[in-house]
Amino acid sequence: MSLHLHPPIPAALEPQLLLLPLMGVSVSAGFPSPAEDWAEERVDLNLRYVQHAEATFYFTVSGDSMVSPIAERSIPDSATLIIDRALSAKHDDIVVAVIDSDFTVKRLYCRGKRLALIAENPAYPPIVIGDEQELSIWGVVTAWIVRPR
Repeated sequence: MSLHLHPPIPAALEPQLLLLPLMGVSVSAGFPSPAEDWAEERVDLNLRYVQHAEATFYFTVSGDSMVSPIAERSIPDSATLIIDRALSAKHDDIVVAVIDSDFTVKRLYCRGKRLALIAENPAYPPIVIGDEQELSIWGVVTAWIVRPR
């Protein structure tokens, strides 16, 4: 099964601020705590996650090639990717790439003359870029959003 991405959705250039409270404490996964007593500031997710608005796009992931056994590296099916096209991709970045006119999201491996796109899911082999192939890095993934339901 390959990974497909829905077409990119551009970020709003002048988004309306939506300041939401940022809690000053971490939430416990164990015993509950009265977290609302600890709200310290308000944040706008656009300000937090969009560095270059004119170059930022969203993609919706379709597929499981980026589902990792390591939770913090895992990007599940239906996640929303935040892509910044103004950033230069470097080794170990998660990127949206174009291979043979298809979008894919993978981790970039770039060491010496070796260039590959690596899935986080070990069931998928690396895509090693040969001399005859053309790879275009469309943008760098800066964050992803997962809905718990």
